[in-house]
Amino acid sequence: MGTVLALDFGEKRIGVAVGETELGHAHPLAVIRAQTNDERYAAIGKLIDEWQPRELVVGLPTHADGTRHEMTARCENFAERLRRHFKLPVSLADERLTSLDAEARLRETGRSARAAKPLLDAVAAQLILQTWFDTHTLHAPSSQSPA
Repeated sequence: MGTVLALDFGEKRIGVAVGETELGHAHPLAVIRAQTNDERYAAIGKLIDEWQPRELVVGLPTHADGTRHEMTARCENFAERLRRHFKLPVSLADERLTSLDAEARLRETGRSARAAKPLLDAVAAQLILQTWFDTHTLHAPSSQSPA
């Protein structure tokens, strides 16, 4: 039980979402725009201090067929740095097509592409976290004892 923060890592922006494991529902939270790693980790640290997550989830990008590409390794490295820096468990979650899905969802709200852009990375992080919740809920052992 507890709060989980998800991060959609990008070279220019990092989308952040939050959710509670008990509810299993993710919400977009913020977009970090920082030039240096120090600024990125300071911003992430502030969110960790505020939300006190028990775990972090990082989106793992791959090609549509699941094969790795350049950003796959960068996200794995980012996840490892988060683990070492913040001393929290970090999980990786499939993020294939989340940006496209986020764009479509924002369009459905009637926002123009320009109005939706600032929200895009946070909504992508929300989709990553929701996928992680859905996967963990399906595979988590039941807390109910047999009757």
